[in-house]
Parts: sequence; structure tokens; C-alpha cells
Amino acid sequence: MSEISRSVLFGKLDSLLFTSLESATAFCKLRGNPYVELAHWLHQLMQAQDGDLQQIIRHFALDEDQLTRDIVDALDRLPRGASAISDLSEHIDSAVERAWVYGSLKFGAHAIRGGHLLLGILKTYSLRHLLKAISGQFDRINADLLMDQFAAIVGSSSENDLAPSAAGEPASAAVPGQSGGSVLVQYAQDMTARARSGEIDPVSGRDEEIRQIIDILMRRRQNNPLLTGEAGVGKTAVVEGLALRIVAGDVPPQLRDVQLYLLDIGMLQAGAGMKGEFEKRLQTVIDEVQSSPTPIILFIDEIHTLIGAGGAQGTGDAANLLKPALARGQLRTIGATTWAEYKKYIEKDPALTAASRWCRYTSRTKKKRC
Repeated sequence: MSEISRSVLFGKLDSLLFTSLESATAFCKLRGNPYVELAHWLHQLMQAQDGDLQQIIRHFALDEDQLTRDIVDALDRLPRGASAISDLSEHIDSAVERAWVYGSLKFGAHAIRGGHLLLGILKTYSLRHLLKAISGQFDRINADLLMDQFAAIVGSSSENDLAPSAAGEPASAAVPGQSGGSVLVQYAQDMTARARSGEIDPVSGRDEEIRQIIDILMRRRQNNPLLTGEAGVGKTAVVEGLALRIVAGDVPPQLRDVQLYLLDIGMLQAGAGMKGEFEKRLQTVIDEVQSSPTPIILFIDEIHTLIGAGGAQGTGDAANLLKPALARGQLRTIGATTWAEYKKYIEKDPALTAASRWCRYTSRTKKKRC
């Protein structure tokens, strides 16, 4: 993407595009895809009522049923199995940027609408190639004609006169708390709810590790377990086992009413291009956890990414938000990271080590120290 701020640029999307991109992000997460792609966005835009896309489909006589099938087929070709969303794809960044160029310079618009998005894609070679790979139906759209007769083609669209959705905020992840929604619903998964509904398979051979996590959680100090070990040693499986124990009531009374949430760092990072934006989202999560009438424990996989030195661009030093709450006992966490990342980033931080107790896993059944 160019040096244009993603936050400002995505804030130019009209409310229909804003909402559909949020839905596409949730849809991507549900399907287990690593990146939010144009196919996710198109799938959600197809559900909109009488937007620009629907007007263009009718004007150029696209077969809407075939188009829908093609988009679903394109979604089925995407990689699956991701536990969290890494980010919006670069194609979405490019498409929004091109849409703003055409919308603002060609039409003098103050908001990006669906027609601008489609026109920007069709007028950009790499994006046009991607669009037509999703469905050959898009070949029927004459981009030059769409540009010349734009007002007439989308004249009956529900997007007419829609204002920018949230100038200065990224549309891919507006702060839900500002509209009365639950932040945890968007940025985390309720592991206890999944265990209760049978979505987590029984965990065997982990009784000792689960008991040790419970022991740490019951301590007065250093009561935030920090699981370390290479990928594949079963850190997440141990936490899933804990969720199953909580649901079954096979934990001390102090933990029986606890809700265990997996914090999705990928969702927190998606669209957080501006400095401070990631931290703002994380703070809303912490605030909701602290204000919840039901005790909540956050499971943070790859917890080292919440520290500026180990985090992705845009995360800043989010650990400074965690440390005061952990020190006061107002936030309970279970962290997971590799031993190398622990030594490099976490062990050097006295506040984090004072609040946590690490367990090192070296194989599926063997534990080095806890």
C-alpha cells in the first residue's frame, strides 16, 4: 500500500461499504481464512439491497446467480485452517486506494461508494485480472462506459448521498464499544462457550499440565500462567483442556464461573495502521474484561507480539496497557509463546515477569519446568 494512512483512507468508505467490509472480516474469521480478500468483500456486497453493485449487475446484464456461485467457488479456493486473521489483503488496500482516486478526482466525491470501488478495480490491471479470476461475469462490464455514464447507471442506488462511514477510523475494525456492541465478540473467541457446545474435542494426556495451570491461577502472586515451547508442543491444547474442565465443573470453586476467551491478535491488528490505533482497541478489550460481572481470563497466544519490540508494525508497546492491570490483579491472562521469544522479549520486563509464572514445554508429554 502507498504511504496514505489506511485509517484515513478506509474512513472514506460510505456506510454500506464500511458495514460490508466489517461483515467480510467476520466472515473470513468464521471460514478460517488467513487474510480478508476481495472475494469475502464481494460476497458480502452481494447481500446488500440495491447498492451500486446491484445496479451495475443489472445494467450490464450479469448473471447474478452464476456470479454468486463463482464467488463461493473463489472462497472455497482460499487457504483455510487459520486460527486468526493476519490482516486485510494487499488487494483490498489497493482497491480502496484506487477507488478513492477515481471517486475524489474523477467524480469529486467525499465518500467512496461501491461503484467507485468496482471502477477502481476494473481500471487497474492487476486488480482487474484478480476480479475476472473470481468470475468471468465481470467481463461483461465496460469500464469506460461505467465511468462515462456513472450517474445514470447508479441513479437508483441506495448508496446515493451516503456520507463517509467514520472519517479517521478504519472500516475494517471500528471499535464496537462505541456502538454498544461487545468488543470481545469481535476480537476474541469464548473458549468456554465452544467447550460447552461440543466444539472442542476431548483433550487426553494433559492432566498434569492442566493441573499446573490451575495451581498457578489459584496463587496470590505470579498467578498468570505463561506457557512456553516450540510450535506443536500443545500449548493451545492445554488451554482447551482447561476450558473443558471449567465447563465440567472440574476446577476449584473460584474458577467454576470463569469465562475463558482466546484473544484474536490478528483481528486486533487488522486495519490498525495508525500509531495508537491497536492500543486503543486493546484498551477497549481490557476495559470490557474488567467491567464484566462474570470473571474472564484471556488466553493470549503469541503474547510476545503485544510487546513493541516483538510486535508487528502498528502495535506499539501494548504491553504497557497490560502491565498495570496485571499488577493490580484486575486482569487475568494465560499467555503462550516460544521459549526464544520469552527470553528475548518477556524475561527482560520485570513487570511482566512479576505478574506471570512460566511453564516450559519441550514435547507433547514432557515438561521441563513450571
